Amino acid sequence: MTEHEIPDQYLDGYARILADAARTGRRLTRDEIESRRALGERAAGAGLGLRALVGAHLSAARASWPSVAGSADSTLAAVQQAIDAFAEGYERAQLLAVRQEEAARREFIDDLLHGRSDLGRLAERAERFGLRLSHAHAVAVAQGPTAYDEGDPVARQVERSVFARFGERNALLTTKDGRLLCIAPGDQGEVLTHFAKQAHAATDGGRVAIGRPQPGPGGVVQSYEEALNTLELAERLELDDPVLHAADLLVYPVLTRDRQAMADLVLGALGPLTTARGGARPLLDTLTVYFDSGCVAAESARRLSLSVRALTYRLERIHKLTGANPADPAQRYTLQTAVIGARLLDWPRKEL
Repeated sequence: MTEHEIPDQYLDGYARILADAARTGRRLTRDEIESRRALGERAAGAGLGLRALVGAHLSAARASWPSVAGSADSTLAAVQQAIDAFAEGYERAQLLAVRQEEAARREFIDDLLHGRSDLGRLAERAERFGLRLSHAHAVAVAQGPTAYDEGDPVARQVERSVFARFGERNALLTTKDGRLLCIAPGDQGEVLTHFAKQAHAATDGGRVAIGRPQPGPGGVVQSYEEALNTLELAERLELDDPVLHAADLLVYPVLTRDRQAMADLVLGALGPLTTARGGARPLLDTLTVYFDSGCVAAESARRLSLSVRALTYRLERIHKLTGANPADPAQRYTLQTAVIGARLLDWPRKEL
């Protein structure tokens, strides 16, 4: 809309104010300033552009100038005051609208991720934010060294990068409990991959977990919880990968589904290590590195800063205490599963 198309109602009383201010040399009264602010708020609510509105004010001042008696300085001062008050009201209305939009977005995200609200109503609200909950969606969660909120520069930076590449209708970015979240259609994995890359860089090396695509209104919640569980697993297992996919770690939830059975396995297979000098931790760490290194002695020794001979001695000690030989493929599986269980259950730091 151009300045010539601005309705006269948003300039109501403007010419009179200028004429009187120019004639008397006075400044605008409090009521006149408030009336300009109110018109600015109404114009913002009507969706009119501020640039065109300012242009309309200047054109009106120019048009009335020949009939205005008095000082040009007084007239310009009145124009400045009127436009400043009008713009203040306009910006105030816009800020209020932004805050209301952010509040609605936050309420929607909370309801969506906690499974609250009627699913039908939730699906209707989702379309406002570009989500069609009848389709499958996946969620990526990024966790950095500090907590992030909606207005954080890091969150804005990642959002700008994703939207610049894929558009605002292909993803919903937000924050939750200090983490960055990206919700995208299940068939657009490239959106989450790009988000993960940008979030990892923006959070100074933070970790990102991506849940599996899940269908239906409850699919977002399921994928979100998968991503959170994956972050927790990565921390317990001390995984180094910056980007983790829940689909690649499905074996771990299976292993911990029966916690008591896993605890029994850990104590049965690794419990004897507690009788070693220095306790179970050094030998457990040896097994962890040995298995993570693909059971290659030279690589394991290098990672542990040991000689191969010292590593071999530790493996023999483990064999003697547990009765299971880590180097024997037939006996390795039980030990390796028990080591994973120990990491998941935080044993021996916590009693089982």
